[in-house]
Amino acid sequence: MAVNINCDMGESFSLYTMGDDEAIMPYITQANIACGFHGSDPNHMRQTVELAKRHGVSIGAHVSLPDLPGFGRREMKIDRAEMANIVIYQIGALKEFLSIAGLRLGHVKPHGALYGMAARQDHIAHAICDATQHLGVPIFGLSGTLHEEIYTARGLQFTPEFFADLDYDDQGRLLITRQHPKLDPDAVAQKALRAVRDGTVLSPGGVENPVRVETICIHSDTPNVLAIAQSVRAALADYLADPTATQTDITGATHG
Repeated sequence: MAVNINCDMGESFSLYTMGDDEAIMPYITQANIACGFHGSDPNHMRQTVELAKRHGVSIGAHVSLPDLPGFGRREMKIDRAEMANIVIYQIGALKEFLSIAGLRLGHVKPHGALYGMAARQDHIAHAICDATQHLGVPIFGLSGTLHEEIYTARGLQFTPEFFADLDYDDQGRLLITRQHPKLDPDAVAQKALRAVRDGTVLSPGGVENPVRVETICIHSDTPNVLAIAQSVRAALADYLADPTATQTDITGATHG
């Protein structure tokens, strides 16, 4: 696909299950695997790497603040050097599992509150660069934020990401929530298509803001994520096959 679909995965921990990775994996092209600081553990990390390998899905490190109880969705005050070391530690763990599987790291994506902090706090964005600059892999982020400004200034490969199952406010800022509600799969697909086709996103208040999209994110902890993944994948495939089709033509189709 000219536009990738990524999903945050491998977030189960011990006996606690988060998401249905096995069902979702066939509908995505990039898996962001949790590295133990917001979710996952050694067993789930290895299982998710092996699952992605079976489906030919590229793997990225989904790095987080050290906040397992809060699922990485609570902000913390951490200085640049410590934040860089926290990111390096997580990537190192995942890279060993990738090495055993004969795979390479495909990208890095900050998770939750860390993602939001890096979008607006210089020292956090620089810490992400400090930790990843030697890797030579893309870093996912939001266009028009410090993600793009600092990552590109530091010479990193920046991949603009769009969140299909989250809202953007009237200023075009991503609204990161601690829990994700059940959503209408067709509405999510329409939103993703608007972003790809028109380069815009509508806020809940109806304000239109510009976005750039090279990869579309869905979350494995959205309650009906499988239906969302299927709908987004099918609608995107139809659009890329025939970009002249209208949004109604695409999302009104029935897909198995």
